[in-house]
Amino acid sequence: MNKPISLPHVNLKTTRLAPIGAFLPNEAASHRLTANKVDLVGANEPARTPRVAIVGTGLVGATTAHALLLSGLSAQIVLINRDRERARGHVDDLRDAELFSHTSQIILGDYSDFCDCDIVVMTVGASQSSVHVSRLENLQEAAAIFRTVIPQVTARNPSAILLIASNPVDVLTYAAWKWSGFPVERVIGSGTSLDTSRLRRRLAEHYDVASDNVHAYVVGEHGDSQVALLSSATIAGVPLAEFSRRREGPVSEAALAEMAKSARTGGLDILRAKGATNYGIAAALVRIIRAILRNERAVLTVSGVVPRRMGLGELCLSLPTILDRRGINDVVAPTMDSDENRALKRSAHILKQQIASLSSVPPTMVAQAISHMEVTNACNQTRAASCHLQDDPPE
Repeated sequence: MNKPISLPHVNLKTTRLAPIGAFLPNEAASHRLTANKVDLVGANEPARTPRVAIVGTGLVGATTAHALLLSGLSAQIVLINRDRERARGHVDDLRDAELFSHTSQIILGDYSDFCDCDIVVMTVGASQSSVHVSRLENLQEAAAIFRTVIPQVTARNPSAILLIASNPVDVLTYAAWKWSGFPVERVIGSGTSLDTSRLRRRLAEHYDVASDNVHAYVVGEHGDSQVALLSSATIAGVPLAEFSRRREGPVSEAALAEMAKSARTGGLDILRAKGATNYGIAAALVRIIRAILRNERAVLTVSGVVPRRMGLGELCLSLPTILDRRGINDVVAPTMDSDENRALKRSAHILKQQIASLSSVPPTMVAQAISHMEVTNACNQTRAASCHLQDDPPE
């Protein structure tokens, strides 16, 4: 088994902002959350305006900004992209939609705008240009971009929550954690949240019920080795096997395997049909943002650093996770049968191999990414670095 590599933590020599936890309610403060404002009444802290930055305005970044505007969750949405004209076009287009949705301030930003963001969403990454190319095969190019971008983001806002959507998301979530120096609770990957949605939709369609009444999780890698936890799946609180017997007879293992496969390959199926995926992952990202900003303690299958008690080693992969205002509150160890447990360990082994390859990112690739940046050191400068951003990989 590969030993976890030791990646350098960024030394954040900067004036620290008030940590996000400082804005949480306590005995001296009552918490009131509206659609676009968090108020702390009776505390010393001022009213807090939710502010979310999105790095990368490809299909996923732009669609996420639109979904976030429609949600009314964030009073300020900052878009950052190497191609400022492209980002400016998205900003103007989104402002045109404001009258018909929610009042939010859409900002054409640069790195200086990270200073007071609650959440920074990373959608920048290497494009998966072919259905025959695995997400993990894009790792080196995406890692080179992250190696230059993450320190620039975290140096300006060491109190933010990082939400990673770039693929391969589990490996890049691990890299973001190592390269940012952030605590584990404030580095989150979108993980298998979308895969879980796909599985629940397929089960709901098969059994002719609403997706809201289906509870089933996909864990492990957001990719080929993901594990559908069908042994613990329920519909309306009834175990899946029992629900199937009541409705249509004994459960068909072949049918369940086909649904799990369809959920796993759903992104590539969409890629073949329309050339990209964007709506589903954007909705998943906004759901994660909502759980954080509203302090929901919602359980979502996001990627994060695996607790030691799981015995899987040092890596990031998806497990049912409780999200609140601080980010990751806790990780729920799922109930698995022996086959699922072995499959999860196999998924972890694959991801650790990919994490080990992070140390072999060619210096020339990092240098090429750096060449696209104009790095500044002060947080209050009006123009900061632009980074090498590409269109988003399919989800």
